Amino acid sequence: MHIYQPKDWFTFIFKVHKSETFQKLIPMMIFIGLYTGLVVYLEYEYLHWEQDPFIRNLTTVQTLLGFVLSLLLVFRTNTAYDRWWEGRKLWGSLVNNSRTLSLKLNAIFSEDDTENRLYFQKGISLYAHALKQHLRSHDIEVELDEEWGKVRGQHHIPNQIAKRMIQRVYDLEKTGRINGSTLLSVQTELNEFQNICGGCERIRNTPIPFSYNVFVKKFIFFYVMTLPFGYALQLHWLCIGLSCIVFYALASLEVIAEEIEDPFGNDSNDIPTDMICETIENNTKQILL
Repeated sequence: MHIYQPKDWFTFIFKVHKSETFQKLIPMMIFIGLYTGLVVYLEYEYLHWEQDPFIRNLTTVQTLLGFVLSLLLVFRTNTAYDRWWEGRKLWGSLVNNSRTLSLKLNAIFSEDDTENRLYFQKGISLYAHALKQHLRSHDIEVELDEEWGKVRGQHHIPNQIAKRMIQRVYDLEKTGRINGSTLLSVQTELNEFQNICGGCERIRNTPIPFSYNVFVKKFIFFYVMTLPFGYALQLHWLCIGLSCIVFYALASLEVIAEEIEDPFGNDSNDIPTDMICETIENNTKQILL
């Protein structure tokens, strides 16, 4: 995630970030500029549509279509941001849940019980790392000891880690190390891990409907491609700049929405899951060890 100072807005005007949409759209903007220049040239040199009533009133139609398109893009970006924000809330819940579980386990296990303290400290932090890699469809990249190394290569590693922690708690209850009420208290936090995992998977595995996504892109393309026909007679060569600016404004919203609708990747605008995993690991170490 790109860290910045939101109040220092003046520098944003002159600073170009490597992932900014402008760089991604440059090739298409060049094409739009050349296409618009060709349309303007043909209208003035060969077509002579100055008296055509349809061409003269085309700007009114394009204004109405532009309003409709802006509503579609607002809905598109709001939907994408809702997915990003829900993902951020889920990972925030993972941090809080990890702290709460660590505090409960710290109260349950004595200071001399280093085995159980280390086991759950490793398990909680490993779950966060495993969930991050699972959502990115990557293998676990953290160091695994002999006990936790058994989860490597499993189909759903976060499930396997949660399974081992839950089994450990039930084993402690069977041997009388903890009582039934304590078991239920700890089990609540362990179950919440799976709820968080399920919520993240729902976001990742449910993209924006294909037909809607394609429709917005087609609408933007055809709107910009017809723009020179309506404004060429009024603006002449200035229509090239207008077409490029309008395309940049509309396409940028679509590109931004595409980037944030899947918030668990490595893009600069995605959720800072790496930093959150480090926070969870540091917190569990401070509480349990």
